Amino acid sequence: MFLRWPPVPLLLSFIVSPAWSVHNRGDEFEQPVSQPHIVFILVDDQGFRDVGYHGSEIKTPNIDWLAAQGVKLENYYVQPLCSPSRSQLMTGRYQIHTGLQHSIIRATQPNCLPLENVTLPQKLKEAGYSTHMVGKWHLGFYKRGCLPTQRGFDTFFGSLLGSGDYYSHYKCEGPGMCGYDLYEGEEAAWEQDRGLYSTVMFTRKAVSILANHNPHRQPLFLYLAYQAVHSPLQVPAHYLERYKGIPNPHRRKYAAMVSCLDEAIHNLTQALKRFGYYDNTVIVYSTDNGGQPLAGGSNWPLRGSKATYWEGGIRGVGFVHSPLLVKKGSKCRSLVHITDWFPTLVTLGGGTLDEDLNLDGYDVWEAISEGRSSPRLDILHNIDPIYVKAKNGSWKAGYGLWNTAIQAALRVGHWKLLTGVPGYSDWVPPQTFSNQRLTTRHHNERVRWDRGKSVWLFNITADPYERVDLSQRYPHIVKKMLMRLVQYNKTAVPVRYPTKDLRSNPQYNGGVWGPWYKDEKQQREEEEEEGFNNLFMSHLGKRRWKNKSKNKKLKRKAEH
Repeated sequence: MFLRWPPVPLLLSFIVSPAWSVHNRGDEFEQPVSQPHIVFILVDDQGFRDVGYHGSEIKTPNIDWLAAQGVKLENYYVQPLCSPSRSQLMTGRYQIHTGLQHSIIRATQPNCLPLENVTLPQKLKEAGYSTHMVGKWHLGFYKRGCLPTQRGFDTFFGSLLGSGDYYSHYKCEGPGMCGYDLYEGEEAAWEQDRGLYSTVMFTRKAVSILANHNPHRQPLFLYLAYQAVHSPLQVPAHYLERYKGIPNPHRRKYAAMVSCLDEAIHNLTQALKRFGYYDNTVIVYSTDNGGQPLAGGSNWPLRGSKATYWEGGIRGVGFVHSPLLVKKGSKCRSLVHITDWFPTLVTLGGGTLDEDLNLDGYDVWEAISEGRSSPRLDILHNIDPIYVKAKNGSWKAGYGLWNTAIQAALRVGHWKLLTGVPGYSDWVPPQTFSNQRLTTRHHNERVRWDRGKSVWLFNITADPYERVDLSQRYPHIVKKMLMRLVQYNKTAVPVRYPTKDLRSNPQYNGGVWGPWYKDEKQQREEEEEEGFNNLFMSHLGKRRWKNKSKNKKLKRKAEH
């Protein structure tokens, strides 16, 4: 392992606040707070195979060590895209219950995580936590109430959009729609920007937060949502040296980005130990969706990719590392979903879960820590009523129970059902990224959509690679699962997917991506304020005119 960053003690010495250093020395022998510190690391677009312990050629020694000494989640599911996973993490609720069933939240849409939903940081804050976010938000920002610091975080440093340049932090959403996207709190972070590569910059910020917080007096929740390893494929040049043997340029850059991320995780872990957090900390590591092969990612041997409901799009890389775990060094094969972190972490942090939260997640801490069975028996991956592209989908194909043109996916026990068009469905092997010929059957396999299919059924436990469709063999199971989809769909709220708002253009906001929308109340308040200012200026102008006239009269009188 070759660390290119400054030595951790040297790095931290530049970050730690002198005021806290003095304070810390006085608290050396204090007992730690009873509630655990929580560090949630969310990685962007990392494929299922793109971690050392899943057999990758990419070296991730630090991530591998944390996973090996913790609990690996080997039946862990996320959503196939950025915003859906993040919304479910923050609310513990399925997309059908937040209105975010379709696609992602786009920068130009007047849309965000609905304000009526209570968030994970809000619940942890109620439980006494200091809450901090560093990294990628991607849950909407069209009005100020949507920003992270309005949704439960005490501090925020990062980006609001889904992607952008790793160094300049600029993002274009189309011709003439370009802007700056780096925030400190609720303002553009021009003064904080040193052109640093975002993985390094976000890690330094996270270390700074750890350095300036007293772990003995208040529990801390740190949500570190890396931009890496999402496209564009950018990385400091020296990381590429390790992967000269990878001929595919996309895979080579991607691998280098993962290595940089791995070193960032090392530096974060060292900071947790140095500042007295580690022994009372729960670290959760999770991807947000599957990898994108066109951008260097690999989900082999799983089927499909990011943005699909095949296993390659939704089976996540995940683990928990903590001295507080009962069964360290184990694997959890119980069903776990990204919605489960909300109730699990709130309960772990001593918070309360009110019934009116209507959570879809479960508290799975005992399943992870002690190896007990998971309370979760099924997962609604999604129902997207807007995405109806299956030409052969019909009510008839759904036995009169369900229109199979609708994109939907459901897991119940060992069974997984898909309807509509689940997305790109090839198996992309490691050899795809080399100059070797693809000669075996699986390596040449392509799935044609003219077979007239709009329903699939798999036994995921027996067939995790989704090679044997059982929908014709077990129609009674298909019917039962279609009925479950119908029941879920009855609880769905309308889809929130507004059209593009031209007022979102950064050129109207000082060149920065940021809130632009004003509701009727805000508009009325601003108009009233403007009217008051105009009236005040008018009154002031009249007084000045009167005083000026009076002075002129006195002057003329004095002259006579």
